[in-house]
Amino acid sequence: MKNQMRIFFDAVSENEGFARLVAAGFFSQLNPTVAEITDVKTAVSEAVTNAIIHGYEGKGGTVELFCAYDDNKLQIEVADKGIGIENLAQAMEPLYTSKPELERSGMGFTIIETFMDAMRVESIPQSGTRVYMEKNLKTE
Repeated sequence: MKNQMRIFFDAVSENEGFARLVAAGFFSQLNPTVAEITDVKTAVSEAVTNAIIHGYEGKGGTVELFCAYDDNKLQIEVADKGIGIENLAQAMEPLYTSKPELERSGMGFTIIETFMDAMRVESIPQSGTRVYMEKNLKTE
């Protein structure tokens, strides 16, 4: 990778916006379009929110954000060491939520897939979840 960074922050909802801004700031040096940076911010927001609400069930923990780029290819990882996902295939289905009492839409992974060029999720029950995302910036 040409450039990369990794940060760790508390799994509290106030830090979701912080993570969005950190990712946007890191990638802004590549001169992305407004739409591309909005896509990245949205995907990071969804992944971080999932870690806080589902991974740690709002009980606190640490979220890891890794960002890297090489030329026009962005790589992002959001990870937690929370409860993990028992049934990953089910969790990836649009509209599925394990927290209906919190009025969650069940669209987090679908939104990430929509805004990024690639997404992969690895999860181990009782050990945590890592969401890998990639986006290719348009070059002129």
